[in-house]
Amino acid sequence: MATIREFAPAKINLTLGVAGRRDDGFHLLESLVAFADLGDVLTLDTVGNAGVQITGPMADGLAGPDILARTLALVEERAPELARGAVHLEKILPVAAGVGGGSADAGALLRALYRANGPLSEGVDWHGLARSLGADVPVCLEARSLWMTGVGEDLFEIENGLPVLQAVLVNPMVAVPADKTARVFRVLDAGPVREGYVPPVAPQFADREALLQFMRANANGLQRAAEEIVPEVGVVRDALAALPGIEYVGLSGAGPTSFGIFPNREAAEAARAELAAVHPGWWTIAVKLS
Repeated sequence: MATIREFAPAKINLTLGVAGRRDDGFHLLESLVAFADLGDVLTLDTVGNAGVQITGPMADGLAGPDILARTLALVEERAPELARGAVHLEKILPVAAGVGGGSADAGALLRALYRANGPLSEGVDWHGLARSLGADVPVCLEARSLWMTGVGEDLFEIENGLPVLQAVLVNPMVAVPADKTARVFRVLDAGPVREGYVPPVAPQFADREALLQFMRANANGLQRAAEEIVPEVGVVRDALAALPGIEYVGLSGAGPTSFGIFPNREAAEAARAELAAVHPGWWTIAVKLS
């Protein structure tokens, strides 16, 4: 096949715990990850010249090293036998938003390359490539709900999957520091990993209410630090918490995108419309998480 399309869905950390900092400076995470029915769209043309073109409503927000170009270069270095080609990305998700946009795009490109190369793909360590590209890339390569531990490399199935959640994603669309995530972790100052630490096993959920209870009990340990680095995170949190029908408010990753959970799609759409009317400069969208 010459042209392959892959959906790069938004990654949402329904929970995010930080177990501490390793001696190498990386933090151990405990996160329940879901994906939205919204994302970027990546196209790989295997007969085109290798390169990356990015268009779409959020393309102008991209700056600095391009993770898709890095992905192509890494594949060329580690698996030169694979066909690559021209990459086009329709950028729908906000940049540096905590929803795994760049990681989702890299994961989508790896999946497209896997599909494009048929039997040659079987000998490639795709998860090793993903780990080399960033902490969120392994889970975004899978692009399905999983329990994530370690520095993002340890992924575990959630038995029977996740109950579907209707949500509103909100990003205040303010300038964030280039090193936002690193600064959030510095403010957090989690301390070293405790001796004898063993990551918790993947949770299981009998129903939707059990999932919500788990989210309320675990939340996002980066919330306070994220609000210190980007104060608008707190403004968004309060605006979501005040909406009719709201069941839970959380922060994805290191922010600044927050999410609100609602009982059904209609309530989520109504909440999105209300927020958009009051805060027209914010990015607000109703999604399904699963």
